[in-house]
Amino acid sequence: MDRRLLVLSIGMFALGTDSFVVAGVLPEIARHFDVSIGAAGQMTTIYAVTFALLSPTIAALAAGVSRKSMLIAGAAVFVLANLATAISPTFAIALLTRALAGVGAAMFSPTATGSAAMLVPPERRGYALSIVVAGLTLSTALGSPAGAVIGGLGDWRYTMLFVAALGTAAGLGVWAFLTEVPLPPAVSLSKRLAPLADLRILLTLATTLVNLSGIFTVYTYFAVAFDRAIGNDALVLGTLLVLWGAGGTVANLAFGRLIDRIGSRMVILSTLVVLAIVSASMPWTSASLWTAVPVVAIWGAAGWGLLVPQQYRLVALAPSLAPVLLGLNTAGSFFGMSAAGLIGAAAIPLVGAHYLGFVGAGLAVLAFILAELATMRIAAAENCRTATCSVPA
Repeated sequence: MDRRLLVLSIGMFALGTDSFVVAGVLPEIARHFDVSIGAAGQMTTIYAVTFALLSPTIAALAAGVSRKSMLIAGAAVFVLANLATAISPTFAIALLTRALAGVGAAMFSPTATGSAAMLVPPERRGYALSIVVAGLTLSTALGSPAGAVIGGLGDWRYTMLFVAALGTAAGLGVWAFLTEVPLPPAVSLSKRLAPLADLRILLTLATTLVNLSGIFTVYTYFAVAFDRAIGNDALVLGTLLVLWGAGGTVANLAFGRLIDRIGSRMVILSTLVVLAIVSASMPWTSASLWTAVPVVAIWGAAGWGLLVPQQYRLVALAPSLAPVLLGLNTAGSFFGMSAAGLIGAAAIPLVGAHYLGFVGAGLAVLAFILAELATMRIAAAENCRTATCSVPA
């Protein structure tokens, strides 16, 4: 494997681990800072919000900066922020350091994916992107569970040191192995956001956002939503998180071929139906380890499996804008994760952590409706290509 792509993938692995690992050590963080579970969950929210807001902005403003310098700087900010989180004396400072970690991630992630496409010939760009993005996917199956086990067996601050170590490895790898990358054509922020005027694209992005909100409303508070099955055992918690991430990884690999056979619409709708049913069952299935195991695996597969058909749909709508649309889809994903922390924090006092699955199921149903509205607009626009009509795209 190309070492340049490997170090970029390691960086994405670190970023993804940082996104998801807080869920596994949330009770420990809440006890350490003497705050509620809902308040502690905002450490995930502020990281995701910062990442989502700044990714397209930094990509546009720093288009003329050396790609290697940008990657090293992003990794450095990321590492320092996670070290600062580990030694934060107060919860307020911890939140600030999480925002700073989001800045580092926003500097690194779009630069890494853009660099991957520029490092190889055009006919190998799909492969290069899959290697880099695989780091993000694997972080849910390996990085986040490992961090949760480290925190459970030791201290949650060791988890942040683990993430910082991953970021350090990525930064050193970029410095040692990555050559200078040709700068891509500059794309202004206004051009990056222009596709949002297309209702087909907007509805598709909204489906991603709402779907991720539903998934992470439960996942952010996983340790308390599944506490009856976990039984205060760090290894059980880590195993369940591995199942969740493994289910998503397998689904991502399998759904590409499935799309070619039955189309993206059927994959999206079927996945959302499964997600709604599984989420609605959680108040009961989370009570026992024997029922939690299959539910967590299916939940992970359905939740992450939606990303591939969503990306497929976006690229099919505007192939020439694929990098911009995929960047917006990533931002929508992180906005959904951000909203989930707030939704869960508001829902726990009202319904209790064990019933967050109902909230997730409701959001899956809403995502289903948005996906079908997108389908209708896509079909209407397709009909307009062969006939004069007034239906806007």
